[in-house]
Amino acid sequence: MVRALAVRVFSSALLAAAVSAALLAGCGGEPIRDVYFSLQSDVDIAPGQRPIAGTLRISPLTARGFVAGSRIVYRTAEQPERVQRYSEYLWEDVPARAFADDLLSALRAAHAFENAVTSSDPARADYLLGGELKTFEHRPTDRPPGVRAELTLVLVDGRSRALLVEKTFGGFEPTSLTAEGRTTPAAMVAAFNRLSGRIIGEVIADVQAVSRTLP
Repeated sequence: MVRALAVRVFSSALLAAAVSAALLAGCGGEPIRDVYFSLQSDVDIAPGQRPIAGTLRISPLTARGFVAGSRIVYRTAEQPERVQRYSEYLWEDVPARAFADDLLSALRAAHAFENAVTSSDPARADYLLGGELKTFEHRPTDRPPGVRAELTLVLVDGRSRALLVEKTFGGFEPTSLTAEGRTTPAAMVAAFNRLSGRIIGEVIADVQAVSRTLP
């Protein structure tokens, strides 16, 4: 759940406001307080008819640059090539690890495999699932404003280490707006949750489609 939500709102003016706040903090003004959010993917999964035989081990996703950190990443239409971080908005857990945890929970709930375990589980794994979170960012000045994500997942044979499947998932999710046409921190995080849940749903659907083709 999102906790300690700020009353402040996002708009294109947020960029200038954040800079001003940072300058005030450096000159003896009121310091900026960190606000933490939790990624909890909104996943609606129906159990499959037949799980894939064997044990799947899921590793935390890798990430690079700002995406690998805790501060929420954003990109503006005015500077589309520049990835930036909010000064005061952070994730409680880095998105790459939080997404992998939510994916594991969804795979278990869907009974996609006979067993699904974490990377720390000593059980022998028949399949290994990992990948890279490439994009996970707020787009406050897009029309409409929203959030964007892109990740690549890789499924490997646990014994031979042969590559079985490699696929990229991603998308854009608009944020809800207030009557004034602005979006709040809560709306931003809710959009992240919807988008990550939709991507996880696509992963589960792919796995269930494969299970139906097995002899």
